[in-house]
Amino acid sequence: MIYHPSTLAVAIFLMFVGVVLGLSFYLGRKAKSSEGYFAAHGQIPWFVNGVAFAGDYLSAASFLGICGMIAFYGYDGFLYSIGFLGGWVVALFVVAEPMKRLGKFTFADALNSKFNSKGIQFVAGVSTLVVSVFYLIPQMVGAGVLVQPLLGLPHWAGVLIVGAVVIFIVVTAGMVSTTWVQFLKGSLLVAFSAVLTVMILQRGFEVQSEPPQPQTLTELADGSEIVNGLPKGEGEGEATLASVGTISKLPDGKAKTGPLGPLEFFSTLQESEVVLWSKETATDTDGSTTTTYTPKPTPGSQILRPGENPKFKGIRSDKYSDKLNFLSLMLALFCGTASLPHILIRYYTVKDGAAARKSTIVGIGCIGFFYVLTLYLGLGAMTSGAMDVSSSNMAAPLLARSMSELLFAIISAIAFTTVLGTVSGLILASAGAVAHDLYGCLSSRELTGTEQVRIAKIASVAVGIVAIILGMKFQKLNVGYLVGWAFSVAASANLPSLVMLLFWKGTTKQGIIAAVTVGMTSSLAWILLSADTYSAVYGWDGKDALTPFSQPGIVTIPLGFLTLVVVSLLTKKRA
Repeated sequence: MIYHPSTLAVAIFLMFVGVVLGLSFYLGRKAKSSEGYFAAHGQIPWFVNGVAFAGDYLSAASFLGICGMIAFYGYDGFLYSIGFLGGWVVALFVVAEPMKRLGKFTFADALNSKFNSKGIQFVAGVSTLVVSVFYLIPQMVGAGVLVQPLLGLPHWAGVLIVGAVVIFIVVTAGMVSTTWVQFLKGSLLVAFSAVLTVMILQRGFEVQSEPPQPQTLTELADGSEIVNGLPKGEGEGEATLASVGTISKLPDGKAKTGPLGPLEFFSTLQESEVVLWSKETATDTDGSTTTTYTPKPTPGSQILRPGENPKFKGIRSDKYSDKLNFLSLMLALFCGTASLPHILIRYYTVKDGAAARKSTIVGIGCIGFFYVLTLYLGLGAMTSGAMDVSSSNMAAPLLARSMSELLFAIISAIAFTTVLGTVSGLILASAGAVAHDLYGCLSSRELTGTEQVRIAKIASVAVGIVAIILGMKFQKLNVGYLVGWAFSVAASANLPSLVMLLFWKGTTKQGIIAAVTVGMTSSLAWILLSADTYSAVYGWDGKDALTPFSQPGIVTIPLGFLTLVVVSLLTKKRA
């Protein structure tokens, strides 16, 4: 049985959640003003803020989604890591110090610092809200995924638990508590991922004696499931999908390698043969759906080359649209980091521009080290014999379980805290957008700090409820892939205005309003009309999609820049 509740895991999980809630209670007394609630009074030390950057950024997509994609497809999943890390170069050299210098609480502060326009304040607030909610979806999906093996509860229960805990964190203490939660989980995630990597290298590779067999999962119209011809369950006469992940051949006919070095790990895998799994789904006339998982022996050299994942077929495909889809994803990942509202507001928690720059460098160091580890974690899960063939999101926790029940308990609890830290940052960014930008813009009078905090707390509850609902709806999509969409929306809506405001004196307030509006709406419309959304969300045939490929960034990011330039030239005041 792949999923069964662990008493040890539950105990450690409850301990982690207890520490987080206790921290929120303690720090909540220091966040009475709007400056304390939204920006922690700008007094967070730069090193702590840098590690909190990593804790905020290394979300469920990084730990669950990327490891899962590498485990299922090989090197291709690592391309997400490269894109996520590369985006920090833009954040360091383009937005770190200007964001601290221009703003006070939110992303809209920076855009509106020159013009003091309610129009800019409104569209930037809406953009922050949309991007944050879009980014919340994969975090909530990851929460539900983690609860299945940890507590033995269904997916919806995990989403509900995370939503409730995070709403409590944000409502009680705001940015102060969020920062220290992110610092704690960022430190622990990197440290224990390194421990797990060392254990993978010490274990090495081993050939499985018996070849794996195909498996079938049938979902009947009444909601019940059948596995390999038997009802799904753990009792007598019932069955579950078997755990997978094997090496079928090693170099020189070896049965086992023993401990491997960091580089030897890859050279050995390249000369080996690994069993991957193909997936085919068919729908019967009675409404039931049968998914067949078939073992597929694959050369290690093929696993370690890019372009094997169907999502990355553009690297090798002859179709022009496939190539554009891949380039569009990479562009969104590189540009999206510097455009994410929950990342940008963290620059307001330090005292000056120099501290903002230093905290970014610390964040890059922690994040880069972790992303190198994801390659070992994903490939280690691929060959661990512990993967769930039906869920790529569970690769890393199940890998930890194959090593040690204690390690699984710690890793799962840290991963759950990872979700808490990222979701709390996103909800805080959303609450700030509602209270400081949207409500402040629509109100006929200037709100006091106390009023802003009260409205932000109400908004936190509302956004949290929306996130819970969406986390249940998007359950079946890989969390890393969902984050790619969030980056596309962020880069399309926010980056053109931020960059042009900093580097082009001809930028006008009308240009910023138009660029944010066009970038946000065009990227959202493209995603909602894409083949992936048609098939995975609506349940329609992806061939009927109205957009030629699924990733919008290569079209919508330049469109945002073009819109800003054209509208600014048309509205520029004559001398």
